[in-house]
Parts: sequence; structure tokens; C-alpha cells
Amino acid sequence: MGDFNLALVIVAIVVCVLVFIFNVYLLVNYQHPDDKNQAYFPKFVVVFGLSVAAISILMLPADVANRQACRNAIYNGACNLTLPMKDLWLAIYIIDSILVFFVIPFAMFYYEGDQDKTVGKRMKSALMWVISTAIVCGLLLGILYGLVGKVDFNVRHLESSTAAFPNNFSFSSSEPCIGNGARQCSGYTASPSSKTTWTMRSTFPEYVVALTTIVGSVLFSIFGGVGIACLPLGLIFSFIRRPKAVITRSQYIKEATELGKKARELKKAADALHQEQKNGSKGRKWRKNIKAVEKELLLLEDDVNALEEMYPQGEKAEATWAMTILGYLAKLVLGVFGSPWNCSICIFLLLPFACCDCWGNDAWPETGVYHYPSNEVMTF
Repeated sequence: MGDFNLALVIVAIVVCVLVFIFNVYLLVNYQHPDDKNQAYFPKFVVVFGLSVAAISILMLPADVANRQACRNAIYNGACNLTLPMKDLWLAIYIIDSILVFFVIPFAMFYYEGDQDKTVGKRMKSALMWVISTAIVCGLLLGILYGLVGKVDFNVRHLESSTAAFPNNFSFSSSEPCIGNGARQCSGYTASPSSKTTWTMRSTFPEYVVALTTIVGSVLFSIFGGVGIACLPLGLIFSFIRRPKAVITRSQYIKEATELGKKARELKKAADALHQEQKNGSKGRKWRKNIKAVEKELLLLEDDVNALEEMYPQGEKAEATWAMTILGYLAKLVLGVFGSPWNCSICIFLLLPFACCDCWGNDAWPETGVYHYPSNEVMTF
């Protein structure tokens, strides 16, 4: 098992390095052209955050493989070169919490602040927000840890008298315990009153991990559930609203001119809001106008992308149009197959309809392979 343990450690190191390199590639490939050779701290935060998120998922197979490597030992520490999975789990989740509540907010407040201010003023403003967040989180963690930071274990209290050391250790299913008379262990013959509860205070790192995991699970169930429900509908409506045919060059020029006018109007509005920001006007009306401009900008980007789809250009314009049509057909297929998948998840989550498994597998045999893990994820 020693060779297998060493190979597991090497694989874990290599996978971590590959995850980091892949995230660096994503950042370099998809970053805005204006962000090249600048803003290195938020780029590091992005790469590090994506790496921690990916590694936190890959920790599960690593934990399984680590236990498989040490399955013949009493505990994992008895093996050589095994991974300290408990310490790694705590480290990953605590780092994740620090990134979510402190590092990422600091980077956002610092780099999204007023660029006309000095570095010191922007850093001071960001630190004020982060320190306020740290105080609130610290109070919540401290108060909750003092009140409910305990773990209850349901156990059975057993008592037994001493017995002579036996010379024969021939145990069997009929004689599982030491002693004369009734061949039953004390756990079977104990009275119901022997049940009790052990209350222990958890360690603070484990408590932080448990609390952040609960918050993350609640948020995931809300946003993940909404996303899973809306995804098939979005794919189907995307196919319905697809471009039906390629437009002419004159139509393209006309539409592009209209989009250019709209872009200039949005630029004027953005410049006016920027001037108001310089003058210190950041009231509710200003924030409302900012959100309206951002919404119009997103709609403008969607219109530009739709116009480019309806008028493909270049030497491979016909191939581009064919790939566009195939892409919308793929969305339709995924949307149609995703709808019964969502129905299956909803049905199997309802306990009164658990007997639907009798006819559900016959009605939708093709979903039997993947609706079960989906139910496990949703109920988790």
C-alpha cells in the first residue's frame, strides 16, 4: 500500500497544479483587452478563487481514494504517506470562507471604486467595508458559537461487572460475547432508559465550516433550484426566438446604424452619471440611473450579438450560419429533454408520491440513469 499512497500524493499535487494552470488560461483567454498587464491582485484573486472552488469538489474523490489506500489499517494515520484529509477539508473550507467574506469584497470595493481617487483613499474605503463585514461576521460567529456551538450524540449507557479472562476465544454468531448464561451482548439486553445524550462543544474551525456550509447549502438550493427549473424553458424560448433567415446588407447597415445611435446615447448617459459621481452625488436616484444604464447596456450587447448572427461575415459565412442553426437545434433538444427531467425531480422530491417510482421508470426509462443523482443533489 505504500506505493499506492505515494502515487496518490503525487496525483493530488499534479491535479492541483493543473487546476491552477487551467484557471490561468481561462483568465488570460477571456479577460477584457483593456485589462491586460494591469490589476494583478484581482486577477490573482480570480484564479485563486476558481482553483479553491474546483479543488473543494475534487476533495471528495481524493478522500475516497485516500481511505481506499488505508483500508487495512485501523486508522489513516497508521499508513505511510496518506493525505491528512481532515486538515485539508478544514483548510479548504476556511480559505473559501475567507475569500467569500473578506478577500473578494475587498478587491471589488477597491477596483470598482472611483478611479479619480488616490490609491490610499480607495484602499481606505475598501478596508472600511471589509472591517465592517468582519465585525458583523465575528459577532455572529461568537454569539452563535457560545449559544449553539455544541454537538449532541445519542448513545446507550451500558454497565457490566468484571469477568474472568477466558481461555477460549471461539466466538460465533450464537456466542458473540464473553460470559456464561444468555449469549447476548449487553447492547441487546439493555433497558430503554439506558439511552442518553452526550453533549460536546465542537472546535471553532469545525463550527465555522459547518455554519458556512449550511449557508452555502441554503443559497445553493434557492439559486440552483431556480436555475435548474428555468434552464429548459430558457433553451426552448431561445430556439423560438432564433433568427429565421439571413438579412440583406442594407438591412444590416440600417440596424447597425440604429445600434450605433443607441450606443452613443448610452455613452452620454454614462458620462453624465460619472460627472455626478465626481460631484459627490450618489443618492438613491443616482444608483437607480446606474442600474438602468447597465440594463440598457446588456440589452444593447444582446442586440449586437443577434445582429451578428443574422448577418454572418467572412469567407465562411455559410458555415457560420449552419453552425448557428445547429446550435439552436441543440438548445431545443436539451430543453425538451430537460423538462421531463425537472418533472421527475419534483415528483421524486415529494414523499407522498414516492410510489410513483413504480410507474416512473416505465414511463421515462431514459431518465432513470440521471434523475436519481439529481434527486440526491437536490435533497442534499
